[in-house]
Amino acid sequence: MLFRLYASFPLEISPRLCYNAEILNKVKKGAYSLNFIDKVKERAKRGAKTIALPETGDLRTLAAAERASAEGLARIILIGSEDEIRSRAAGLKLSGVTFVDPSKYERFESLAEKLYDLRKSKGMTPDEARCLLAGDWLYLGVMLVKEGVADGMVAGAVNATANVLRPSLQILKTAPGTKLVSAFFAIDVPDCEYGENGTFLFADSGLVQNPTAEELAHIAVSSAKSFRSLVQAEPVVAMLSHSTKGSARHPDVDKVVQATAIAKTLAPDLTLDGELQLDAAIVPSVGVAKAPGSPAAGRANVLIFPDLDSGNIGYKLAQRLAKADAFGPITQGIAKPVNDLSRGASADDIVGVIAITAVQARG
Repeated sequence: MLFRLYASFPLEISPRLCYNAEILNKVKKGAYSLNFIDKVKERAKRGAKTIALPETGDLRTLAAAERASAEGLARIILIGSEDEIRSRAAGLKLSGVTFVDPSKYERFESLAEKLYDLRKSKGMTPDEARCLLAGDWLYLGVMLVKEGVADGMVAGAVNATANVLRPSLQILKTAPGTKLVSAFFAIDVPDCEYGENGTFLFADSGLVQNPTAEELAHIAVSSAKSFRSLVQAEPVVAMLSHSTKGSARHPDVDKVVQATAIAKTLAPDLTLDGELQLDAAIVPSVGVAKAPGSPAAGRANVLIFPDLDSGNIGYKLAQRLAKADAFGPITQGIAKPVNDLSRGASADDIVGVIAITAVQARG
């Protein structure tokens, strides 16, 4: 399998990822390293988790299930009729997956009862709980996660973000100590000298439309934790703006300045600064010129955008113009990992998000 190689890593590398002995020897000597998603996949393989995929009417999802199972990234649960899924997936090898058919699943009634208990205060009846699990497999997938049958869920290839996250927030709720759920993209830019060898985290690029200063601060702190967990490197956080250190005056700038102050109070040991323009955040020479003395300027790897418009535009610019790999939107702040997909996601994209979800489930 071919993959992009970058300088200055690696730790534990699986020989099966290297396509010839010369490359393997160079990897062992530290001359090359795996890119972000290959490193995530290696970690996912070390303790395979179980990931539920409810969108089994989608061929990309079924192809991703085949690949993730074959690569040992996760144990896969496909929700739906096994006969119908196998017929739809003709030519795909699904021998390693588990099927959960709502019409035959032995734990269905138990899950329905538990969903009713969770939602009866909101007016749900037992019959409504059964109908919801039988008819909306996003809810069934989340209940599998809630009850520990699965460790996480990936969906969104054919469902809107709101539909994916609604059952997650109703059933799983937010993680302890988390104020809000947000989303990020893991961005891996080829041949890039900035960030963590070209790897960045962009937030919020998929969920929170126009965060307040306090919400922006919480997004920054959560994103730093996510970066440390997924990339296994120290986060350097930049609170982005069209202004650097007072170069412009506007209420939008004020919000970022306030968010920076709140974030520093929430996480005083975190390397974080703002407000910073993008070039001041990631380019060392510009950071020194525009923000001398800043602990984050010129070396940021976690980029916090002031609103969803800028975050979404930013990640798509990196993806399309810099030919970056973009994985997400990955949610953070839910009690157990449930991740949304872009409806334009390829099977390879879904495989990557399955691997990320498995690593998130490891904690």
